[in-house]
Amino acid sequence: MKKIEAIVRPEKYEEVKDALNKIEVKGITVYQVMGCGHQKGRQENVRGLNVDFELNRKIKFEIVVSTDEWAEKTVEAIQKTANTGEIGDGKIFVYDLEDVVKIRTGERGVKAI
Repeated sequence: MKKIEAIVRPEKYEEVKDALNKIEVKGITVYQVMGCGHQKGRQENVRGLNVDFELNRKIKFEIVVSTDEWAEKTVEAIQKTANTGEIGDGKIFVYDLEDVVKIRTGERGVKAI
């Protein structure tokens, strides 16, 4: 089992969600997050004053899949959809997942996904 975390631009949320639906990824969790990397922060005009923000708004997707093949298919869909070619497009992290437990039934592993 694999856990995929993808951090993307907020304006790419709908496109990434649709791409995941298209490849039939069934379960996703989405967060609004803030962070920075090479892009650093941004400057916005707030009540007539330029204000520097060190963190940028991003969207974080969390997805658990059963196999390496599903992980690769999911990563490819996210990367293709979220890519603008500009700094700040985001990152995708893939982790090995040791176990999953479905709270309602107590099922474990792939059956719990």
